[in-house]
Amino acid sequence: MITIKAGRALSFAALALAAGMATSTFAPIAMAAEKAVTVGGAPMYPSKNIIQNAVNSKDHTTLVAAVKAAGLVETLSGKGPFMVFAPTNAAFAKLPAGTVDNLLKPENKAQLVKVLTSHVVGKAVLSGAIAKMVADDKGAHPVKTLSGATLIVKKDSAGHLTLTDENGGVATVTIPDVKQSNGVIHVVDAVLLPK
Repeated sequence: MITIKAGRALSFAALALAAGMATSTFAPIAMAAEKAVTVGGAPMYPSKNIIQNAVNSKDHTTLVAAVKAAGLVETLSGKGPFMVFAPTNAAFAKLPAGTVDNLLKPENKAQLVKVLTSHVVGKAVLSGAIAKMVADDKGAHPVKTLSGATLIVKKDSAGHLTLTDENGGVATVTIPDVKQSNGVIHVVDAVLLPK
């Protein structure tokens, strides 16, 4: 075991500070690790979990309200890892009139949970790795969600990842790779519905 006397340790710390090591060498590494992605006008930090970040996005207020109504806040605040395909408010607005209000009713909680968990996968995968899986599977890769639904991931002509739900509905990933402490969010432009 190597020991350093307190006086020597303090002298080394003083030299490090004087040489600027504490700010020039170590601070940028910490800042780089905390690089945020702006979603819905708010930064999403990798050190915060999915719920802590989502509540600040003005583009995801409907999703957050739905997650609360479904009782999934604790789950999505948990350890994970989770990959969430997060529909925007505009995505929910594409649903037939009254659909969201109906899903948010207490008597429809089980259906709401099924819809929301059709957007969640029990592992965190970045878009580059997903694109490789799509290529390896000759253009279409199946992904099983927590609801038991299967999404088919493809790439469109512009190179964006798309997800096709069990009803043939298609969502495009508009903001990929938003890292969270318990997974990753990929923002999508449509709500994915289970059978």
